Amino acid sequence: MKKIYILSAVLAAFSLQAQFTVTIQTPAEFKDQDAILYTLNGSKDIIVTKEQSKNNTWTFKYPSHYMGMMKVYFPASNNSVSFVSENKNVNIKMDVQNNKIKDVIYLDEVNDLMSKQQEGSQKKDLILPALAQIKEYYKDNTDFGKALKTEIERLAGMNTAIDATQHPFISYYNTNYNKFLSNSADSTKKVTQDDIVNFLDKSNDMLESSSLLRPVLVAYLNSGGNTNVGASVDTLLDRLKVETPRGQTVLSELIDIFDAYDMEEFKTKYLTLAKNLKCTINDRLASTLKSNANVEIGAAFPNVKFQSPANTSAKSLYDVKADKKIVVFWSSTCSHCESELPQLLAKYSDLKGKNVQIIGLSLDVDKNSYTQKIAAFPWINDSELRGWNSSYVDTYNVHATPTYFILDANNKIINKPDHVGNVLEYFKLK
Repeated sequence: MKKIYILSAVLAAFSLQAQFTVTIQTPAEFKDQDAILYTLNGSKDIIVTKEQSKNNTWTFKYPSHYMGMMKVYFPASNNSVSFVSENKNVNIKMDVQNNKIKDVIYLDEVNDLMSKQQEGSQKKDLILPALAQIKEYYKDNTDFGKALKTEIERLAGMNTAIDATQHPFISYYNTNYNKFLSNSADSTKKVTQDDIVNFLDKSNDMLESSSLLRPVLVAYLNSGGNTNVGASVDTLLDRLKVETPRGQTVLSELIDIFDAYDMEEFKTKYLTLAKNLKCTINDRLASTLKSNANVEIGAAFPNVKFQSPANTSAKSLYDVKADKKIVVFWSSTCSHCESELPQLLAKYSDLKGKNVQIIGLSLDVDKNSYTQKIAAFPWINDSELRGWNSSYVDTYNVHATPTYFILDANNKIINKPDHVGNVLEYFKLK
């Protein structure tokens, strides 16, 4: 019995050591009460927990070991603050203006260091190349030439190597960002596809939580050229093995990339591969499969519970009765929406005559901008006002605006037009 007590004490001590807290402080004028803590898996934010403010302070307890990117999101005001975890307490203070984040002060050592490192990386990537070009027009013995040389040397010396034993995640992130993604002048060695495959295969679990996975995959695809996409992906997946968690996460990311870039042939090929897997599916790939299944032709379009709908008394999309429905995901800041939605407006009377209802679901953030825009749109409009943090994104597999769906009277998806011209052509109005 004594041994059991000792083991329990050891496990409890380990649990306490692994746990850390995230504390966010804001001024009294910040009005939000709720905040949500997220971790990261590839390019997907994963909800951990939700907390309420106590004296304008939010304290999140993370119960296990985690190294990687994190985010706290304030849904009422659509504010968010990003930071990193090295399995140590995080302490952040925010300055706000008009209930929007004006400045973020990182009070813990890890995030203060990461912030300075990222600021240095941005300056090296954006400013250093420009200064190097300007320097060619000034002699070193002039005052300005000397000042240029001093600043170039200072920027070039920023982001010195981080001790991986002291700061494992920051070291991991900086090393691999600089190797695979940096455009700075000192990135002289060309990275090959084999280098990237080896990195994706051999990297530890911090890859999934680092935010590097998707941009590295895009770099990998670009390095192979447009004519070798399929071969490049097959080589990568063969090396990683799609039955493994890493292989499935990479497959999920690739499907989403092909979807976002309208590479339908490749999306279909690798989505079919994912559907046919006989092994246990990890959460990341399961999420991609579900999002795609929700919007397949013939599927029942998942219902939308309206938040503050305009031009209807219906409480949800399913409450709207019509022979057919056009659902369009859009935004007031989207240039393509700016050109396409007026074409839909011009045919609105004809569509109503065919008993077709339009439901516009906006990925806007700014309420004023959204409200001004929908004043011109007589169809049903609604928005969560959370931008790309909206639930629409994952539920309906939205990667761009505008995105269209045509539903029948029973809310089954019967068409997924690419553009407004395809919508009007479907209804023989073009």
